[in-house]
Amino acid sequence: MKHAHKPRQHLSALMDRMRLHLARPDALLQLAGLGLLTGLIAGCVIVIFRLVVEHTQDAILPGSGAENYESLALWARFLLPVMGAVLLAIMFRWFAKGLYVLGVARVLERMAYHQGHCTAKGFILQFIGAAIAIISGHSVGREGPHIFLGAAAGSLLGRKLELPNNAVRTLVGCGTAAGIAASFNTPLAGVIFSLEVVMMDYSLSSFIPVILSAVSATLISHAVLGTDASFLVPPVGLGSLKDIMFVVILGLAAGTASAAFIHLVEFTARHTRNIAIWWRIMAAGIIVGLIGMMLPDIMGIGYDTVSATLLGQYGAVFLLTLAVFKIIATSACVGMGIPGGMIGPAIFIGATLGAALAHLFALSHGGLNTEAGFFALLGMGAMMSGSLQAPLAALTAMLELTHNPEIIMPGMLAVVISGLTASELFRKESIFITMLKANGMDYAQSPLMQALRRLGVASVMDKSFVSTQNRVSARKAQSLLENNPSWIIIDQKQEPAALLKAVELAGYLQSAGNFEPETELDLMDIPGHRLELAPVHLHESLQEALEHLNRGEGEALYVRRMTAPGNWHIYGILTRESVESAYKL
Repeated sequence: MKHAHKPRQHLSALMDRMRLHLARPDALLQLAGLGLLTGLIAGCVIVIFRLVVEHTQDAILPGSGAENYESLALWARFLLPVMGAVLLAIMFRWFAKGLYVLGVARVLERMAYHQGHCTAKGFILQFIGAAIAIISGHSVGREGPHIFLGAAAGSLLGRKLELPNNAVRTLVGCGTAAGIAASFNTPLAGVIFSLEVVMMDYSLSSFIPVILSAVSATLISHAVLGTDASFLVPPVGLGSLKDIMFVVILGLAAGTASAAFIHLVEFTARHTRNIAIWWRIMAAGIIVGLIGMMLPDIMGIGYDTVSATLLGQYGAVFLLTLAVFKIIATSACVGMGIPGGMIGPAIFIGATLGAALAHLFALSHGGLNTEAGFFALLGMGAMMSGSLQAPLAALTAMLELTHNPEIIMPGMLAVVISGLTASELFRKESIFITMLKANGMDYAQSPLMQALRRLGVASVMDKSFVSTQNRVSARKAQSLLENNPSWIIIDQKQEPAALLKAVELAGYLQSAGNFEPETELDLMDIPGHRLELAPVHLHESLQEALEHLNRGEGEALYVRRMTAPGNWHIYGILTRESVESAYKL
């Protein structure tokens, strides 16, 4: 029996060393391995989600193609989203228990206020809820759910391994990148989106694991779903430099459309927030059903419509109609709580708006020398930039989707103008942050807090300490100083209560003269400055440690972790000075 415990003890000691190392910002090798593992897990989850959705759509929709809602009878276009809303209302009424905001907005909220901790319940609700919403034709995207599922997979992995929170946050970023990469076959765009929107961190310790996660998720997607691009993009480019003025106009139009989209989502969410979630979802289903009866193209994600738009198959009036009603349908869905994404609809709106403007530009004096499909592609990137406030991710997505470097220069112009128009001219934040605030949740980021979140408490804790009861003999007091510790933890009632500098005990023993070896001393009464102690868990970040101190829970913290039921192991000491020195550095 004794030998049987040795491998387990060895593994436990190995995991302990890894947790301590992961608290530091230079744990690249361990984070790289965990990022790779996160990408594989997230890639499998997303592939399963796509197979469930697409095979179900193939089974229930007539004709060929996963999104052939246009072939449904008039009554079926109305009934399908309403039936989906009924299922979603049942799910949220009896199973959600207050967890109503999902997708990218929820990931941002978990990163800002919960150290990236996601729950298994949220994972299940997102998987089932988004699948029902997309299959039943609601006007939502799959990328937001993919991001949440990937982020939650990384978070749950980190929590299962009891990793420090700074490492859990990195795994959430890895899962985010994996979600975008496996959704579009765009690994670089996934990396940029994760760093630009979710992590807001371009350090090497974040970059490497996130890249590996995106690559591994893409490999899983390629192995199961193939390497075909999400859209049929013809070889296009800017026909003439004279057309640059039209790119500027497109950027302004996309920024304006982004602001309108964000405003309508915010308006819907704010004015329906006090209505029960199940009634809101039912109303969204009815709205989508009514619009779907007239324009079935707006139902579901709509990537079949985007592909046709890129190939120039629609006229200007129809395209503008699609863009307007897609904004209305998606705002109703997202604003009223349908658990789907907003990236797919932004791509749809951008493509139809860009192609429509291209047809109108062609009627102008001098005409247009560029294909409408090229402006549709620019519109996709511009709308992503304006509504998501992620210009670099939008530009990278356009480049990866086309494998065409000619998109870079006009694409840069379009995404920058669109982003500035939405944020500066119309004063709109990203649609994700807008959704959080419209649902009564705040969102704030501070450079100081971001710096402290990157470090675990183990990275700066002082491990030079000894622990003892408050009443000790003079001999015991002398023995406490044998290894020259920095601190002495004083226990009362079997709990750490106070912290004393070892030099103060040494000074007292020296100044008080010779004690009899068995003379009893009370370390809580001897002269010296003692700090009141409070616990902090080994997995917590320096941001959480600073919050403990600011709340007055203690004047110093001892870092601990439960190694067995009822048995806590103390790893080190954390003072306010050590926390402050970390962010000053």
